Amino acid sequence: MPQSSAAHVTAAEISRIAGVTRATVSNWRRRHDDFPPPSGGTESSPLYDLEAVQAWLAARGHTTTAGPREEFRTALRLHAQGGAAGGTALLPLVLAASRHAPDDLTTFTELTDRDLAARATVEAKALADTVPGSDAIRFTPADGAALRALLRCARDEGAQAALGVLAERELEDSAASGTYQTPAQLADLAARLLPRSVGRVLDPACGSGTLLEAAARHGATELYGQDTLAVQAQRSAVGLLLATPHAEITVRDGDSLRADAFPGLTVDAVLCNPPYGDRDWGHDELAYDPRWAYGVPARAESELAWIQHALAHLTPGGWAVLILPPATATRASGRRVRAELLRSGAVRAVVALPAGAAPPLHVGLQLWVLQRPEPGGAERKSVLFIDTAGAAEGTAAGSEPGRPAAATRTGSARNPLNWTALSARTLAHWEAFATAPDAFTGEPAVARAVPVVDLLDDLVDLTPARQVRSSRTDIDPAELAARADTGRRELAEAAQSLVRAAGPTGWVAAGSSVTEWRTATASDLARGGALTLLRTVPDPKTPRADGGAAPSPVTSVLTGTDIARGSAPSGDPAELRAEAAPVIAAGDVLVRAVAGGTGPMVRVADEPDTGALLGPNVHLLRPDPTRLDPWFLAGFLDSEDNIAGASTGSTVLHVAPGRLRIPLMPLEEQRRYGRAFRHVHALRAEARKAMRLAEEMAGLLAGGLTGGALIPPPPPPGSSTADSS
Repeated sequence: MPQSSAAHVTAAEISRIAGVTRATVSNWRRRHDDFPPPSGGTESSPLYDLEAVQAWLAARGHTTTAGPREEFRTALRLHAQGGAAGGTALLPLVLAASRHAPDDLTTFTELTDRDLAARATVEAKALADTVPGSDAIRFTPADGAALRALLRCARDEGAQAALGVLAERELEDSAASGTYQTPAQLADLAARLLPRSVGRVLDPACGSGTLLEAAARHGATELYGQDTLAVQAQRSAVGLLLATPHAEITVRDGDSLRADAFPGLTVDAVLCNPPYGDRDWGHDELAYDPRWAYGVPARAESELAWIQHALAHLTPGGWAVLILPPATATRASGRRVRAELLRSGAVRAVVALPAGAAPPLHVGLQLWVLQRPEPGGAERKSVLFIDTAGAAEGTAAGSEPGRPAAATRTGSARNPLNWTALSARTLAHWEAFATAPDAFTGEPAVARAVPVVDLLDDLVDLTPARQVRSSRTDIDPAELAARADTGRRELAEAAQSLVRAAGPTGWVAAGSSVTEWRTATASDLARGGALTLLRTVPDPKTPRADGGAAPSPVTSVLTGTDIARGSAPSGDPAELRAEAAPVIAAGDVLVRAVAGGTGPMVRVADEPDTGALLGPNVHLLRPDPTRLDPWFLAGFLDSEDNIAGASTGSTVLHVAPGRLRIPLMPLEEQRRYGRAFRHVHALRAEARKAMRLAEEMAGLLAGGLTGGALIPPPPPPGSSTADSS
């Protein structure tokens, strides 16, 4: 049996273990003399002995309602108090667990701490050729509780879930300045900028492996990665082996610029999101490195060192896509290297992303598309520049009226980016340019092919916004004026719709005090048959023979981002790989699995959602319509207090759907509340639509006035031209 632990837990952790609120734990402390006394901490933040708390709960029949993922999080925090091996050492065990049947994992959890530690050490050593550093891992009996929690999480929720919990803690503890995780949508766009024919792909700063995983989804079969942080390299290796079992994967740790792990390797493509602003990248010791074929980068130009490192690893004609800060395109210290890159034809395109597209969120990053020159190859006379700030606006592809994407120039949490529109517009321009550069016509203020000779001035400024807006001859004033009139009409109609959506008066006060209801958790209602809880669960033991594509009738996947911005299902079924995904039906209540930001957390599935697959970061609650009204259910689930009470985690807040609470009311009363919540939903949708149209209209008018395409309208009759009011 597992050995005892002297671990301590907080009151908040007790509430999660018992599946109750913090207030309930406080009541237990006051009302029950035998409740375990504090054994540590402070008067304001006491700590309790975990074993004593568990015994007290068991004596009163309180079984834990925390899921395996939350239990693993708690075990990791407690492991930091007394575990021998660091949390990083557990990463290889996730991969090892994925290769065992559930019954085997159950058997392992029943071993003594000593036997389990010995078995885990053997499993880690067996991965020495696959996961960097795993051969040096040694587990002790003190690691038993964390090992068991990992095995249960991998068994019940999948190895990817266990990997995600470890990543939350280890990457937070091991964060390096200037290192950021690449969002999945951005990784997908970067991979799609590469030709379909690429087979061998390198990421010399691979982080968690997001870019390499995207490359594998788009056809790459050999993946090579390296990262300075050992935890990043380990996480990348484990994640890639779980997500892309069909690919050949090699990941190493170490500094790619100072100690390249693949010195003789040439690949078809390089994808990379390198560290930004690193002045200690090795400028002095690498001054005579043969990789600097385009000039020695200045100390402040680590990004130009990464560009040349990427080009050095490409076969002639090979491609690279790097995610870089905007200063790379403008800093005076990098002018000479940029000029040589242009003269050689290595720079093919620079794409400006809106702020908020990727961390750091306050900076509008850039995608640089590069190609290694081929001896005797065709001359590359121009460079494509795309400014996606405008492309990020508008509704998502496939979104229906009343469900706007609410995308803006900032791409903030308040207004999530419309990645579908942004990617489609970027790829359309890139494909047109790559096919026929000399015939490319572009799009005013968005995309333009600029001759190389025009870029080789004193600044060698490769900022897309400067290049796409530098020519006023591309703007048709008549067309812009017509668009302004159309935008005004649409905005006026939206404003009228918003007034109508404000709806009826006659909202009635509940009385002299607020109404209090008897409530039940979603888990309680599920046990009683009033609703069904569903989610998409990875099943690594049954991979699809087609490499992960969903059945052919399914065309889309509903994601958490779709719920947040109110857009139609936009996920790719092929990205579900081997996951068993429920099919959404009308009336289902959908809850985002990760809390945070703004925008709806919950929505009721309607006709456009019907038939879509449930995304991996969305919970589905399917109510029995004879007992629960879906709009009533959704309205109370979307309460900020309800979401907060059901959320766990530190950096990333995960919603435990079983802990969400719902008032107990007769069905007719539920329907009355449901009609009110549906009205609130319509009001929010109309408000988002009006806000989006107002932003678009204001931007169009401001750009037209400052760009010389529009002139102010004449003053109304009877007013003075000098009247500025």
